[in-house]
Amino acid sequence: MLVIQDAASGECLDDHHAVTIGVFDGVHRGHRYVLEQTRRLADHDGARLAVVTFDPHPARVIRPDSAPKILTGIEHRLELLKEFGVETTVVIHFDEHQAQERARAFVDRVIVDCLKATSVAVGNDFHFGYRREGTTELLGEIGAERGFDVQPLDQVLQPGQGSDPVSSTAIRRAIASGDVEVAAAMLGRLHQVRGEVRAGDQRGRVIGFPTANIDVPPERAIPADGVYAAWYVFADRSRHPAAVNVGKRPTFYEDADRSLVEAHLIDFDGDLYGTQGKVEFVKMLRTEQRFDGIEALKAQLETDVNEAATLLRG
Repeated sequence: MLVIQDAASGECLDDHHAVTIGVFDGVHRGHRYVLEQTRRLADHDGARLAVVTFDPHPARVIRPDSAPKILTGIEHRLELLKEFGVETTVVIHFDEHQAQERARAFVDRVIVDCLKATSVAVGNDFHFGYRREGTTELLGEIGAERGFDVQPLDQVLQPGQGSDPVSSTAIRRAIASGDVEVAAAMLGRLHQVRGEVRAGDQRGRVIGFPTANIDVPPERAIPADGVYAAWYVFADRSRHPAAVNVGKRPTFYEDADRSLVEAHLIDFDGDLYGTQGKVEFVKMLRTEQRFDGIEALKAQLETDVNEAATLLRG
């Protein structure tokens, strides 16, 4: 997959593209439906499949105080797009200057000049450009002038939820409540968090349950405080069963300022410090709680680990 970081540079191709546009945070089932339809247009047009995405999330620039937690950082997002078969991705660096670009100028610069679009597929509620002035209707007008077709698409509905659509917002809500199974159904995969494994205070090792302390960036979406059955993913993509604690560890600390992600790899003995840790959440086993002493905590952790092992190993 070709990744273009500057749509005004020589990175752009002479090839024609069928294009879809959006943040694509999570690359969830709804996004994949859009990608599938864009692929169909690309095949029809004899063109390449292209995605235009934004980094950071525009909300982090436009309304930073209320910006959503991010499901997938740009590196993970590009991996998922590549796995789907996207051939060209344009990453638009979103900053204050980019927020001022008018809709027509954006289309000319990126969709027409850089990607030479034959067609564009977007959700029917799609907005873009300065103050969200761009709509599917405006995009259609520009397409008629510039020579590309526009295909508005309906949203994909959540499995078993009637008229509720799959969306990044709905997935974030499920994750924030600890319902990682519902999130996985909408994502079409397990929710994954990433971060460098760093040395912690060694409390887990002292009580017999060593953990990989994953330094997840604060803007990422992590599940509600609790204990989860999960898979720990290594660099070679192999997976190892784990019991993961997300929380503030109230047995040891009365006033922790943020939740930590600590993965106990079941029946594992190795050094993970300095590596990139990846955890895929399968199921919440229990909410976080405070224990009256170390022995009570150790007994519960043993139960947690056994339950996680049974669940993950079938």
